[in-house]
Amino acid sequence: MLLRRAGLALMLLMPTLSPAAEGMWPLDQLPTAQMQARYGFAPDAAWVAKAMRASARLAGGCSASFVSPDGLVMSNHHCITRCLQSLSGPDKDLMASGFLARDRTQELRCPDFEVNRLEAITDVTEQVRAATAGKTGAAFQAAEDAARARLTRECRGTDTENTRCDMVTLYRGGQHQLYKYRRYADVRLVWAPEEAAAAFGGDPDNFNFPRWCLDAAFLRVYENGKPAAVPEHFKFHPAGASAGEMVFITGHPGSTQRLLTVAQLHTERNTLALENMPRLSELRGVMLQLARGDAEARRLALGALQGIENGLKVTRGRLQALGEGTLMDDKRRSEEALRAFVASQPELAARTGDPWAQIEAAQRVKREMETEYQLFEGSGAFLSAHYAHARTLVRGAAERSKPNAERLREFNDTQLPQIEQRLRAAVPVYPAFEQVRLAWSLNRMRSLLGPDHPLVQQVLGPRSPDDVAAALLAGTRLGDAAERERLWAGGAAAIAASSDPFIRLASALEPATRALRARYEAQVLAVERQAATRIAQSQFAMARQQGRPLYPDATFSLRLSYGEVAGWQEKGRAVPPFTDIGGAFRRHSGAAPFALPASWLAAQPRLNAATPYNFATTHDIIGGNSGSPVLDRQGRVVGLAFDGNVHSLGGAYSYDESRNRAVSVHAGAIVETLRQVYRADALVQELLGPSAAP
Repeated sequence: MLLRRAGLALMLLMPTLSPAAEGMWPLDQLPTAQMQARYGFAPDAAWVAKAMRASARLAGGCSASFVSPDGLVMSNHHCITRCLQSLSGPDKDLMASGFLARDRTQELRCPDFEVNRLEAITDVTEQVRAATAGKTGAAFQAAEDAARARLTRECRGTDTENTRCDMVTLYRGGQHQLYKYRRYADVRLVWAPEEAAAAFGGDPDNFNFPRWCLDAAFLRVYENGKPAAVPEHFKFHPAGASAGEMVFITGHPGSTQRLLTVAQLHTERNTLALENMPRLSELRGVMLQLARGDAEARRLALGALQGIENGLKVTRGRLQALGEGTLMDDKRRSEEALRAFVASQPELAARTGDPWAQIEAAQRVKREMETEYQLFEGSGAFLSAHYAHARTLVRGAAERSKPNAERLREFNDTQLPQIEQRLRAAVPVYPAFEQVRLAWSLNRMRSLLGPDHPLVQQVLGPRSPDDVAAALLAGTRLGDAAERERLWAGGAAAIAASSDPFIRLASALEPATRALRARYEAQVLAVERQAATRIAQSQFAMARQQGRPLYPDATFSLRLSYGEVAGWQEKGRAVPPFTDIGGAFRRHSGAAPFALPASWLAAQPRLNAATPYNFATTHDIIGGNSGSPVLDRQGRVVGLAFDGNVHSLGGAYSYDESRNRAVSVHAGAIVETLRQVYRADALVQELLGPSAAP
């Protein structure tokens, strides 16, 4: 393992003033003194090294872990629904039926999945600062992108298929690190329960506790057609952890906004209330209506609804947190204290200037152009897999002809293997479903911008959104992976010669969408990044003076959080930390979403009803941590994180140890149900070892 620490990382290991189990900590910046003081234990270097190499992530946005020497990967059921849906069809619904490979010859390849394992962390802050020194606006952004392209390419080397390198920006620009990953592109499905068991309780129970969900699944990574050898993996400990016991979660939290300024939080609140909530609410209505159609429409609509309803609940929870006076008041006081500290240090004040005012000015630009930017550069006006492919093909043809350092960052050399894998993936596309989604998004574009907006006119002209969607889908061949491969291989000449209507649409919009992007990056992103870098440097100085560590916002990079198994007080009522398998049968009503599958009802006499099922812990986690292993002090798997309680939704902006809880599946419940419900004895033996009792 290569874990290279910068001076900043060493500073951050100083003792803390706060006893709270707060923070999503990079593995090279763990608050070991804080852990030791509270629990009498802190992971040593060997523990951390193994945790890094046994942890994993699904490149689509979830966490995972290796749990056997033969490449077995554990994650959540809700993290692999794309695989299950890709392998399903009108005559086979793996979401409903579940799946078990009785032997390795039956394991099914997920068409566009990728698993990453972190190999090394290298600090490159000084190289990035040198590249961007003296630059502002578009020049700053271009210089940073060029540095990213160069550094990631050097990191990856010649092993383009098996190595992935990402430049991770921490502290909103205060630190830059290269994360080098082992990339596994051959990922196969091993086991997934029925959705009725994995998501038992559905949306009513989502972000609540107590829970009774088997939100677990197993995949396997392959190399050269054989299961990959993974010497460093986590062992299963079905006995689990007891109440009050210290446990750890390693995973890849997606994004938090705890280091945003007050001005940025106001923008965040407006976006959630005026954009996210209406959009998701409208789309939910569209999918509910579609779900009343035939069986195939219902299957597709219900699959989409799972993510939409989850997004609505997250949005409501975050809005509630931002609407509470206590959170915003705390943020204002914290910002005022930092500004006062800067003002009290003349040299620091001279270097820092007034980045808060610069960020506030950037927010005005952001609000002015946000709708157009999200609809066109963000493709929000074109909710269609075909358009996503068309945009990739059109831009890819243009960008690949440029030197690596001059390309849009998503098309630099290190990203091309992932792009090509997605284009090659034979994922089924359903035209009727695409028609509904695309027509809705086109209609929403017209409603938000008005029928006379130049880009609306360019897309629709005199036609209705329904007619345009129908014409686009009737003439396209982009649902065919072979056609996508042909266009990708043919480059700019193939794109120019193509008559595919989605290709023509994406090509026609390129000048406008690129102009929107250029303005947004120069006047919003670059301003925010440069200002945030100066704020971060002042935060480091203040933290150093106060003798406390400072963790960065989440960035979908590997982090460790620590805490304990614990319930909480809810309106004067104690919420115990554990549920048991018997509780699932007591909650079973026979009507969705509280209907256990037939396999469970048949297995009830065999199941140990007292087996712990789901449990709550004080861990500080966020979306992206789904699929994270819960580990004891010995580094053994005692659970699988899959959710948080409703109070954790405000964790994007702050952490409250008295109420924020992570929710996990107990390791014992996974083993018990594999044995008694699914009769997966070979899988249990792989998890527990050859001596595992049947």
